[in-house]
Amino acid sequence: MTQSTPVVECAMPAQQTASLTAHPATPCDAIRTLQVRVQLREPDLLEIEYVLQGDLARLRIPSPRTAQRADELWKHTCFEAFLLTDESPGYYELNFSPSGEWAAYRFSAYRTGMTPADGVGVPTTRVARETTALQVEAVIAVSAIREARQTATPVRIALAAVIEDNDARVSYWAQRHPPGKPDFHHPAAFALEISP
Repeated sequence: MTQSTPVVECAMPAQQTASLTAHPATPCDAIRTLQVRVQLREPDLLEIEYVLQGDLARLRIPSPRTAQRADELWKHTCFEAFLLTDESPGYYELNFSPSGEWAAYRFSAYRTGMTPADGVGVPTTRVARETTALQVEAVIAVSAIREARQTATPVRIALAAVIEDNDARVSYWAQRHPPGKPDFHHPAAFALEISP
């Protein structure tokens, strides 16, 4: 008599992918595609990977620096994620520069009450650059993700990027652009939803 091994089902980490497009007012023909993969890992980790395909020689990509917190990264090429983890109007802004620098902020409501974010760890980042591709990957702990898991609240995410070209022109990329000027903070920009 043969004994069968029981099959144990394991829950896979929540993962989503998205394509970012340039805001109509800020096109950039040096970029072919900008893809993002997002994954929530236990208990409170956000893993996010940006892959930009295009003519990198025409773009200003910050040189590697010491991996540390820095403000105003969004003034130059920078990859961003905005997180809503509960029903309150407050949200997080995460910035990842190809330089290795990063920032994390907490807003109490739409574009108000900005402070350095508590409960956000130092990210582990990896940057890979080739002639036609730039990959920026970050893994960062956000304690609010753990809290969202406990209440089974979906995490809503607005994915974005600011890309600067060699003529200092800036293009704004997002999964969803609200009407009007580029605005990554707008509630309509939170197009991705992951259930913890």
